[in-house]
Amino acid sequence: MLDIQTHNQFTLDEEQCWNAVTIRSSRMDGAFVFAVRSTGIYCRPSCPARRPRRENVRFFRLPAEAVAAGFRPCLRCHPDQQQVPSPHTELVEQVRQYIENNIDAPPRLADLSTQFHMSPYHLQRIFKQVTGLSPRQYVESLRLKQFKTRLQEGEPVTSALYNAGYQSSSSVYERTPVQLGMTPATYQRGGKGVRLAYTISESVLGNVLLATTERGLAAIRFGESRQALEAELEREYPHAERTYDAERLRPWIEHLQRALAGRAIETDIPLDVQATAFQWRVWRALQAIPAGQTRSYSKVAQAIGQPSAVRAVAQACAANHVAVFIPCHRVVRNNGQLGGYRWGIERKQRLLALEQTQNSLSTGEE
Repeated sequence: MLDIQTHNQFTLDEEQCWNAVTIRSSRMDGAFVFAVRSTGIYCRPSCPARRPRRENVRFFRLPAEAVAAGFRPCLRCHPDQQQVPSPHTELVEQVRQYIENNIDAPPRLADLSTQFHMSPYHLQRIFKQVTGLSPRQYVESLRLKQFKTRLQEGEPVTSALYNAGYQSSSSVYERTPVQLGMTPATYQRGGKGVRLAYTISESVLGNVLLATTERGLAAIRFGESRQALEAELEREYPHAERTYDAERLRPWIEHLQRALAGRAIETDIPLDVQATAFQWRVWRALQAIPAGQTRSYSKVAQAIGQPSAVRAVAQACAANHVAVFIPCHRVVRNNGQLGGYRWGIERKQRLLALEQTQNSLSTGEE
């Protein structure tokens, strides 16, 4: 692991910096920060936020230099605050490097346990503590990155999925539609042929982007700024026909604003969201949860008739691209704690509070 002296003497090599950003290298935290022109925010190399486009990134040796250039610190990784490195950082980097070197035959948790002489439980715990991912999730992220890169380079879908380590076409089509935002073949074309109308509005939860296709609602996303939301939509659909149309989408926004005010969510709104049959079963179960109430992941699993599929239920919630209308904010941990939320735990708390308040006000009215 780099020591403080090495960090202070570090000379910025933009290629090395970008590589550290793409792998979220915690070893390079403190060596530099990177700033994103499209959002006006600067981050640590290990920041868990979505990676920006390379052409939008600038590198600075010190946070003060990023601030002087007009950027503000990220609220997720807090690059302006002194951070004590984890004592496990160096070990986790070794594990991560071992996984990357053996990605053609990814090691199982038991293999990693043997290789690094520690219990599977302890290894997984410290790996997730440092990287934010379990070893298995890290393998999947590497595979997906390989798959997307091969598609972007023009490799046929079939050979790209096998060369990325997927065992069958069904496995990649089950995993990738919600991660890519479209089918693999469409993603390869950068969304070519997809016609998206979108609008951005202010809400009680901050800026919100709503996008639709001709078939229905395709995305609802919250963000720090209009520019960041538009940049994210462009990253996902670089060759799609994207049209800003606030007037035509006004009824959609009105539906959304009513839902954000805590009113009951309409479940018959047409959705154009790629998902597996299992994910749709989970999402329909979420829509059946009354406003202001919550269910645990295990309760949802029981509701769809698969009580052992708790982890898969959690993954289906995380894959939801349509905030609020598929109310994954109503799912909590078994101990009652709120757990995670794709658009931030503060928004999850606020949504539930608004729904509960509305229930109290409308008791006996509906």
